[in-house]
Amino acid sequence: MTTYTWQVWAIYIVLVVNFSREQETKQTCPSCDTTEICNCSSMGLHFIPPGLTAKTTVLNLAHNRIKHIQSQDLWQAVNLRALLLQSNKISSIDEDSFRSLGKLELLDLSNNSLAHLSPAWFGHLFSLQHLHLQGNSYRDLGQTSLFSNLMNLSSLHLGNPWFSTIRQGNFEGVVLLDKLWIDGGNLSQYEPGSLELIRRINHMIINIRNISIVSAIVRDLLYSVTWLEVRKIDLNEPAETQQLRIMSSSFANKISFKETLITDATVPEIISIVADMPKLEEVEFINCRLVGTGRWKMQIHVNQSQTVKILTIEKLSIEQFYLFTDLQNVEGLVSLLTKVTVENTKVFLVPCRLSQHLRSLEYLDLSSNLLGDQSLEHSACQGGWPSLQTLNLSQNSLSDLGMTGKSLSHLKHLVLLDISQNNFGDIPDVCEWPKTLKYLNLSRTQILKVTTCIPPTLEVLDVSANNLKEFGLQLPFLKELYLTRNQLKTLPDAAPIPNLVAMSVRRNKLNSFSKAELESFKHMELLDASNNNFICSCEFLSFIHHQAGLAQVLVGWPDKYVCDSPLAVRGAQVGAVHLSLMECHRSLIVSLICTLVFLAILSLVAVGYKYHMVWYLRMTWAWLQAKRKPRRAPPKDLCYDAFVSYSENDSDWVENVMVRELEQACPPFRLCLHKRDFVPGKWIVDNIIDSIEKSHKTLFVLSEHFVQSEWCKYELDFSHFRLFDENNDAAILILLEPIQSQAIPKRFCKLRKIMNTKTYLEWPLEEEQQAMFWFNLKIALKS
Repeated sequence: MTTYTWQVWAIYIVLVVNFSREQETKQTCPSCDTTEICNCSSMGLHFIPPGLTAKTTVLNLAHNRIKHIQSQDLWQAVNLRALLLQSNKISSIDEDSFRSLGKLELLDLSNNSLAHLSPAWFGHLFSLQHLHLQGNSYRDLGQTSLFSNLMNLSSLHLGNPWFSTIRQGNFEGVVLLDKLWIDGGNLSQYEPGSLELIRRINHMIINIRNISIVSAIVRDLLYSVTWLEVRKIDLNEPAETQQLRIMSSSFANKISFKETLITDATVPEIISIVADMPKLEEVEFINCRLVGTGRWKMQIHVNQSQTVKILTIEKLSIEQFYLFTDLQNVEGLVSLLTKVTVENTKVFLVPCRLSQHLRSLEYLDLSSNLLGDQSLEHSACQGGWPSLQTLNLSQNSLSDLGMTGKSLSHLKHLVLLDISQNNFGDIPDVCEWPKTLKYLNLSRTQILKVTTCIPPTLEVLDVSANNLKEFGLQLPFLKELYLTRNQLKTLPDAAPIPNLVAMSVRRNKLNSFSKAELESFKHMELLDASNNNFICSCEFLSFIHHQAGLAQVLVGWPDKYVCDSPLAVRGAQVGAVHLSLMECHRSLIVSLICTLVFLAILSLVAVGYKYHMVWYLRMTWAWLQAKRKPRRAPPKDLCYDAFVSYSENDSDWVENVMVRELEQACPPFRLCLHKRDFVPGKWIVDNIIDSIEKSHKTLFVLSEHFVQSEWCKYELDFSHFRLFDENNDAAILILLEPIQSQAIPKRFCKLRKIMNTKTYLEWPLEEEQQAMFWFNLKIALKS
């Protein structure tokens, strides 16, 4: 390679480096200038922005294009508490990049391109509590521990699709963790004892497909994990599930299976494992899939767990749920359960015998299922759920409120019932309910009118988001009433609900409170009447301000007042509110000011239109610009012999007669026509001014159409300002047809005077006189 080529390469490299540095200095994060929290996410940054100081405590650089972190990038941010670098393209980090971040508590490096992890990065992060390393491309954690200096580490999330190996010593120095999350869908090698040194993990999440590795990890954590969560594992055969038998020796209090596949063949083994766990209290199945219909291939022979009290099943997919059996095999395993949730699992029936075996059940959530009136009657049969206190049947297929109440009336301990988001419509006048019922949720149930079907024992009633137009029930024990999103125009009568403490009537159609209504609710502590249509809040506030013992607090005061209450008093003590006249009638005053401003603007527009104000302003501006230029352009700058000003209606004569005669003369004349010679995209007035200035003469073709043309007026106006004020003969007037000087607009007085005092050329209709017309015009153009 020649010396010249090397020189070119050297210059190129220098230019590239300088360009990169320039780009780096240009990339800044404006939010870092004035606040301690710098949100620089999604800004397309390729580098960590410069200018970070010791004041910065939170730096969010997520979702950018950063590829490399240099040693000096974070050197000044010594008080940084949180550093978010997820979803970039980081592939390399200088070993001392985080050296100055001794106070850092959160570091997120997830979803980048880190192919290896260095212990030097974390060596000085003594305060680090949360570390996210998932979603990179590293295959292992190295030969030694990355986390030995992180004495305050609380949560650790690591792993990716390429993560394949965990070695002994990788977690050396880690003693206590609140959460450890390992994503290792393709993890193929786990050295036993790798996690054994961790004394306690509150929540362990294992997302690993290899069942034998899951078993090895569980073996290392038998006595240290409180909540064990297993994700995305397929348990198709009993032999595979048998590998998890080690779980039965775990001291975990809670176990969760998420996105797990189970079958009829593996359910008995899973139940057996769970039942044998000595300290297990809670079991969860979330977003799992069951292949089968409940016909177990082997009968379940296990001892009932004496510790499991809580069972949660959410979004369990059973393709042939309508063929599911009555679960007789598990009846003997549920008697000690106190809390059961089976949500969004297409449950359409709970077998009566199973309900009767749930003798200890206090809380039951069957929301978002397919229970109907008949199936509920069978599910809540006599002797079923004898200890139940809380029942959630929201978002099912119930349609008969009377039948619902009757089906549940034998539940002697039921206190809270949620049957919201069903479709009851009309409800009967008389219903049976448990005598202990105190809380009832009937929101979003399409109720048109409340009746005495509502149990009188209630202390809390929610009938929000229905179509109620009135509320007049006798509820002597009611303390809280929720009537949000209805059609109420008046407050409920207070006499039938004497113990009411709190009421919400938000988003109704209330427009006023009468004095009697306010007096009747003087015992209340909380009244939420926001988002209504009150006619005058000021008088209302003035009234209650002088009433002793009236409501203590008004929360979220209405936004749609005509006399709107100021934000400063919303939620304040009523007795402390003092409103001025301006505050009371702010909306009225603002409306009046807006009306006056509108009328003033309208008047100015009308006056301007009548007296051509816009025309005067535009032409004055053009004239001022023209005045700045030299009086006459030098001869060398003249491009045309004449600029032709004419009406579009006269274009046929101008373009086909005059232009042909003059431009084909010998020697030819150069004419400037707006159609042909104006610069496209330029303001038309500037085109007119420039064309006249670059022309030796200005030729006006006058006619009735001319004086009616707006743009011909502009051309005449400039001639009025520019040519006639110079007292020269640059203007040539051609009278194409007889026209009276009075037809010319009055504001062109000088033009009328010129027409009365100077000679103009008149186009003759007789052909024998036209030759003389052309001779005179050519003489005038040459002068």
